Amino acid sequence: MGSPAQHFDAVVVGSGFGGSVATYRLAEAGRTVCLLERGGPYPPGSFPRTPTQMRTNFWDPTQGLFGLFDFWSFAGLDVLVSSGLGGGSLIYANVLLRKDEAWFAREDTSGAGREYWPVTRADLDPHYDRVEAMLAPQSYPMEHEPYASTPKTRAFLDAARRAGREAFHPPLNVLFGNEGEAPVPGTPIVEHEPNLHGAPRFTCRLTGECDLGCNYGSKNSLDFTYLSAAARLGADIRTGCEARVIEPRPEGGYTVRYIAYDPDADGEAVDLFDPARVSHTLTCDRLVLAAGTLGTVRLLLRNRAAFPRLSRRLGTRFCGNGDLLTFALKCSEERDGRRVPRTVDPTYGPVITSAIRYADENEGAEGRGFYIEDGGFPAFATWLIQAAEMPGDMWRFRHTLARLLRERLRRDRYRHTGRSAMLAALFGSAEMSAGLLPMLGMGRDVPDGRMYLRHNHLRVDWRKGRPGRLSRQGRSSPYFERLRDACHELADALGAEFRDAPLWFLSRVITVHPLGGCPMGRHEGEGVVDAWGEAFGHPGLHVVDGAMMPGPVGANPSLTIAALSDRAADRILERERPA
Repeated sequence: MGSPAQHFDAVVVGSGFGGSVATYRLAEAGRTVCLLERGGPYPPGSFPRTPTQMRTNFWDPTQGLFGLFDFWSFAGLDVLVSSGLGGGSLIYANVLLRKDEAWFAREDTSGAGREYWPVTRADLDPHYDRVEAMLAPQSYPMEHEPYASTPKTRAFLDAARRAGREAFHPPLNVLFGNEGEAPVPGTPIVEHEPNLHGAPRFTCRLTGECDLGCNYGSKNSLDFTYLSAAARLGADIRTGCEARVIEPRPEGGYTVRYIAYDPDADGEAVDLFDPARVSHTLTCDRLVLAAGTLGTVRLLLRNRAAFPRLSRRLGTRFCGNGDLLTFALKCSEERDGRRVPRTVDPTYGPVITSAIRYADENEGAEGRGFYIEDGGFPAFATWLIQAAEMPGDMWRFRHTLARLLRERLRRDRYRHTGRSAMLAALFGSAEMSAGLLPMLGMGRDVPDGRMYLRHNHLRVDWRKGRPGRLSRQGRSSPYFERLRDACHELADALGAEFRDAPLWFLSRVITVHPLGGCPMGRHEGEGVVDAWGEAFGHPGLHVVDGAMMPGPVGANPSLTIAALSDRAADRILERERPA
């Protein structure tokens, strides 16, 4: 049975960097706000780690899955996003970089793949300031031990120096120490206000698990910051609620109909197209869409008939923010005149600690600009990586077994019974996992992708292109080749072997930063929303997530999404202020 409609000043769909900031700002100004988040809450300690837990830690209600990771596969690329209270902040790598001033491109958009940003760095700087004041990012504390000895950070810094590049430590949305105290791993975090989970938190324990969700509450994810503050201000935050139908109301404002998933029905498949499932209704004066690029654009495409004045640019200017994963394999160093394996240990430290910036053609360089950052992963992943050396391991196993048998047969002549060294030798050098440095690239690929529906399911057509061929879509090949060359240079500097991610050989990439589809523009012929995220032709309908980008951010996009949402909230409140 459907519930009666409740009315709010604003309904926000999605709790990532756009939705959380908008919810807090509107609630702070005294507006009644309801936030709908399809995923569940993840207090510290609830992020899965075991194989049994991980097998259900994916999002697909049609298959009875209500977990954290939502994996998509499209033409030319794969996309990994999250589903949970706090959105992408639950699984991102914590970096809060501002978009470079020179990368707010203002091109003639008559050409395919061109971008025009109707905002500038100066427009966003006050909002960057405000978001940073709330999230309180910290740089990796290299001036203190044990942080100063982090092997992967040292390796990345050495690679940059040898390659003639300048590395730096970007602001990280992680707590390494309490205010006024020296950083120490695993120290209880002092919170001046209770968080919405009511759970204790601890400073970063350097476990490399940021991308799986931090079980110690060390990262200042949005549930601990903006959403906790919004809840204290009275915002109505509903988890397990997925918006399915949106439409304008004849008397003004909007109607939102949504599915409320049963938290006790884990494993039970849900028919998302069953009208009886969409049984909850809200009405609002302002509808703020922040369901992530895929979620927001899919929602608008499915409900497009209700928005006849929506720009024809809906679904355009998609890109993956230039994401590229590569590896430096079997890093080495010179010691006593010999090259010996170098221990990088990518499991120690937060996932990202350092970065190198490569200039853009707008700054006199050749090609489009990008960042390369050091990567990391949890300790359990090293066992999977080490399996790649299985042939060598099997040979050592057979050799050790044969030796044990020989000694057993000659028992009377063998006096030493210790076997520790023999068992230790089974692990070999562990060079594959210990000497591996992942390198995460992102930057200014070309926003020439298109999002659309087929049989009511979302499709994305984006291709990186092939070297020397600039097809109708797929103009990003020169960018990716330049980025790969730079990663190769860093691998060489570490005496390592350069390796692409396996998808590269299928002419595909994987992104965790899908952007565009509902781009900002100066008018409805150029974009779907204006420079403040309000839809042309539909006052009171706002988009404040990655979908509103007219091109790649270049840097990690989370801080820019939050700043644009903060700016959009200012605009909403200014317009509602009595004259």
